[in-house]
Amino acid sequence: MENKAFLARCLISFLGIFFHMPQTAFGDGSYSFPEEMERGSVIGNLAKEMGLEVSKLAARKARVEADGNGKRYCDVNLSTGDIIVADRIDREGLCGKKSLCVLTQELVLEEPLQLRRIVLNIQDINDNSPQFKKKDIHFEMSESAVKGSRYRLEEAHDADIGINAVQEYSIGKNEHFRLNVISKSGGGKYSELVLEKELDREQTQTLTIVLVGTDGGAPRRSGTAVVHVTVLDANDNAPVFTEAQLIYKTSMVSRKWMDENYKHFFLRPLSEFCCLVYVRMYFIFSIR
Repeated sequence: MENKAFLARCLISFLGIFFHMPQTAFGDGSYSFPEEMERGSVIGNLAKEMGLEVSKLAARKARVEADGNGKRYCDVNLSTGDIIVADRIDREGLCGKKSLCVLTQELVLEEPLQLRRIVLNIQDINDNSPQFKKKDIHFEMSESAVKGSRYRLEEAHDADIGINAVQEYSIGKNEHFRLNVISKSGGGKYSELVLEKELDREQTQTLTIVLVGTDGGAPRRSGTAVVHVTVLDANDNAPVFTEAQLIYKTSMVSRKWMDENYKHFFLRPLSEFCCLVYVRMYFIFSIR
């Protein structure tokens, strides 16, 4: 008899603890929706998904609380059982470049006390444009650069992910360069200028090219930078006289002086540059 009484007391105590414990039922809510939805926007219907009676939500003081010490991003409409957006959700601010952005909230019900987990999967939207760290990119290129020379350009950065990130680059039409776009093994793309037509500083000393980075979202967004090319001089031109021949006139004091000093008259080629330049020169002497 004593054993039966002890077992009965244990059973009553267990049942009392069980019914006062927070109950987590099957069917926790999971919702996927885009970031930046307006406050009050409906995400889904909690009551239907979790098998709750809408008429009892108010009496059971249904409410949404943040998991841990986080921020409350959704709420429950007690009249309809809908789960709605309670605050602005910025995916980039919460999850950065992560491929998945998941937030966890809790639905609290009283009498009896129950906790239901709410999982929010935040989807990326194309709300950011590609940006270059520098709006002006400067290059110095020698006019002796050979065709096919490559010059890597700065990469554009986009806070969005996937198709909403940078997908392509382009440049304004010009006669000297084409653009080559390269995909990186770890994701992302960058571009480089490829010299198609040799530079000539004597004709063009500076070039300005507009570089555009474009994402793949809808609508598509783009960012720009300006490439400034300074063409450096190379020693590719020989000095040129404006006249084919030069005539110098001079006068001598006497024929005797000229006969004695003619051997001191001679010409030296100009060698200031890498090339020797010769010119036909005539001396006309007259005797006073």
